[in-house]
Parts: sequence; structure tokens; C-alpha cells
Amino acid sequence: MRRTIVNSLLGVIVAGLLSLNWLLRADPNQRNFEVLPDMAHSVPYDAFSANPNFADGMTLRAPVPGTVIRGFMPLHFDATPEDAQRAGRELTSPFTPNDANAFARGAAVYGTYCEICHGPAGKGDGTVAQRGFPAPPSLLAPKAQGLADGQIFHIVTYGQKNMPSYAAQIDRDDRWKVILHVRSLQQRSK
Repeated sequence: MRRTIVNSLLGVIVAGLLSLNWLLRADPNQRNFEVLPDMAHSVPYDAFSANPNFADGMTLRAPVPGTVIRGFMPLHFDATPEDAQRAGRELTSPFTPNDANAFARGAAVYGTYCEICHGPAGKGDGTVAQRGFPAPPSLLAPKAQGLADGQIFHIVTYGQKNMPSYAAQIDRDDRWKVILHVRSLQQRSK
């Protein structure tokens, strides 16, 4: 019984305080009092404006050495034949040939970026070659079939001879998926 009385008394006090708060509000359209205004409204500095918080007075800071851009894993290779060989030894595809989604995506990317030069079957007879541009080597040739997946990835990434780099146009995963499609073209030709 005592607990019921205490709860009722507390309920009446809370209701009274809420009513008093509502009656004493200066302007209902104004915000309430902010206890920690610096937490809600920090002082922003524009990227190229002066900033007294740093010794050099600059706001824009250089990234810490070794910083990696989110979603971007760097490749530690150069566009040289030696690094293409090293890529062949060190890089392996994250996708397996029986991954149907990766295979379908590789075929679509090949059709968009590679078929124009290498042709639909990879013979180097694409429309660009038919119109007078030097034909690329056949992807079905023994030399191309002997390349490791990592080496093909390096060639697609950095380019080789007349072939430009496709790193800016084709996502890293899609480059590996294109290699799946190229390998399937090579298997069909045997």
C-alpha cells in the first residue's frame, strides 16, 4: 500500500512539473536551452582557410603515410615486363571457373571492353582490327594460353604494347572475371 501512495505522489509531481513547464515557456516556437552548445554547434573550418589549431595554420592536412583510400587496395607493381612476370607468380584470381555469376559478368565486360579489338572468339579479329588498326595477338595462341592469370591481370591493368591500361575503366574484380571468360574462350578452342 505504501508503494502505491509513493508512486501516485511521484506521478502527481511529474504531471505538475510538466504543466508548470508548459505554462512558463517564454515562446513555444523557440528552441529549449542547450546545456552543451559546443557539442551541438562545432566551429567548422573551410578546407583552405587558416586554422589556429595547427602550428602551420593550415586546415587541410596531408594523409598519414601508408593511408589507403577506402575501397581501393593498391597494386605494388609497375608497368614493366618484369613486374608482369612477377604478377603472374604472385597474383591469383579470387574467383573460380564454376562461379556462374562471375563468369556471366566477365562475359559482359569482355563484350563491352575487349571484343571490339579481340573479337567475339578472342582471335584478334574485332571491328577495330578489321578497320585498319594493328590486330592484337590472338587470345587463343599458345603464348596467350601459357600466360598465368596474374600476368593477364597485369596486362589488363597496366596495358602492353598497343593495348592501353583498362584500370580506370574496369573494376579490379571485373578484370578477374574477364580472365574467367578469356579462359573459357581458350578452352572452347582446344
